[in-house]
Amino acid sequence: MPTHRLPAALLLHLLLSAALSSSLTDPNWEPATATWYGSPDGDGSDGGACGYGSLVDVRPLKARVGAVSPVLFRDGEGCGACYKVRCLDEGVCSRRAVTVIVTDECPGGYCSNGRTHFDLSGAAFGRMAVAGLGSELRDRGEIQVVYRRTKCKYARKNIAFHVNEGSTDYWLSVLVEFEEGDGDIGSMHIKPTSSEDWLEMKHIWGANWCIIGGPLKGPFSLKLTTLSTQRTLSARDVIPRNWSPKATYTSGLNFY
Repeated sequence: MPTHRLPAALLLHLLLSAALSSSLTDPNWEPATATWYGSPDGDGSDGGACGYGSLVDVRPLKARVGAVSPVLFRDGEGCGACYKVRCLDEGVCSRRAVTVIVTDECPGGYCSNGRTHFDLSGAAFGRMAVAGLGSELRDRGEIQVVYRRTKCKYARKNIAFHVNEGSTDYWLSVLVEFEEGDGDIGSMHIKPTSSEDWLEMKHIWGANWCIIGGPLKGPFSLKLTTLSTQRTLSARDVIPRNWSPKATYTSGLNFY
């Protein structure tokens, strides 16, 4: 009976894809603690340390936001990462995990001293409860939870680049939005129309990156490399020649 062997290059690609997928979606749950902030049924932070601004108040981020302790925030490189969080008190907690997106940092209090802690929006926190017991769960204050990393999913969204206020032809700052998959960014490069080389951008804070030089002339291509699995995506000429500060430019790509 004949056998069919996959080409070596295809087999290597499949093995690498499986390894990357398993490294991000680890089935093992890890222990942590959680609290909530904002209004009881609210969205949590107003903006947050990642720099997403008003995006946290609208879907798909709305009511899914979370502040995390420094061990998960990673000086802002953890921004955009997604986690499943589930509480453990069988008397008030359901078996349902809530998916949250890192949009903020909680540097002190429960989040200090190297602890792994989630400070969730009131809506996300209450969603872990048995139906009708959201208020009782919130009354518990700090609770024991388990968490695990999960892939980010933004239905019908592609990666977008917001040019931050204050950007000029000599200092260009960009906020990355709606990155599926890993959600986090390990490095970012830019290619101006006048350059044949990718120029490294500097991580300044949260999900914001910048380049200093100039004069910087568009259109600009941007290349992202994720922090968790080192996947790379390039968006060609995504920021146009006549770009302007405070404008958002959407690519036709995402990490599907």
